Amino acid sequence: QVQVVESGGGLVQAGGSLRLSCAASGSIFSLNVMAWYRQAPGKERELVADFHSDGEINYADSVKGRFTISRDNAKITVYLQMNSLKPEDTGVYYCNVRGGVDLYEYTYWGQGTQVTVSS
Repeated sequence: QVQVVESGGGLVQAGGSLRLSCAASGSIFSLNVMAWYRQAPGKERELVADFHSDGEINYADSVKGRFTISRDNAKITVYLQMNSLKPEDTGVYYCNVRGGVDLYEYTYWGQGTQVTVSS
């Protein structure tokens, strides 16, 4: 059984900051990617940032220079520091963890945490 739990969402004014956390627990093995996605109302879920086990990091163009993803492998936790927030950053933010070995691959999602940025 694997649990993925996000925290840190909330309401903030434009220009403000929030820090999201996501902790995974349970039968996690050969973990590769820890990532953040978001989904705005009426839109598809999109990648915000991901952090690969080899150190590769990717950001959506819309958040480059404002968001920073970090990862603590010992705690199986990933963070998303969000600065200079804009109203268009509003949405539900989901944590995703995935990995595996040989033919067995897995992906787990958290329940999501709401981020609302007021103008």
